[in-house]
Amino acid sequence: MGVIGNLMGSPGAVTALGEAAKGVAEVFVPSATKRMELSAEAQMAALEQLGEEYQHPGLSWFDRLVNGLNRLPRPMLAFGTLGLFTYAMVDPVAFAQRMVGLNAVPEPLWWLLGAIVAFYFGARETHYFRNRAVATPFASPGATAGENAALEEWRQS
Repeated sequence: MGVIGNLMGSPGAVTALGEAAKGVAEVFVPSATKRMELSAEAQMAALEQLGEEYQHPGLSWFDRLVNGLNRLPRPMLAFGTLGLFTYAMVDPVAFAQRMVGLNAVPEPLWWLLGAIVAFYFGARETHYFRNRAVATPFASPGATAGENAALEEWRQS
């Protein structure tokens, strides 16, 4: 046995001393690993609860109406822009008068309109980004979603 083993006693005593030192250290500096594990557990619990809420939506006529209204802004903006081009070709004088009227709109109002449009489309993009299917590039073709052969081998060793 080495010098430390002779001073401390059995290997179990050395292990106990190490665990005690770890416990004392965690009093002063919280374990980052434990904090990450607790954070992941809390996030998974929240996601499971959210998933249960939307498992069986049971949409009423009002829900379907609101979903339909939520799908209108993008087509309306696209067709509205095409309509402006058509209007400019059909009646250029009236179109020019309307554009002079738009020029009179104060700049802070334009900023507000830009923020509303940006947040609307940004929220949609974020929604689709968060709900996309996650690809597993390192999984074997026959593997299931939660299977990782290397990880399982490491856990068994």
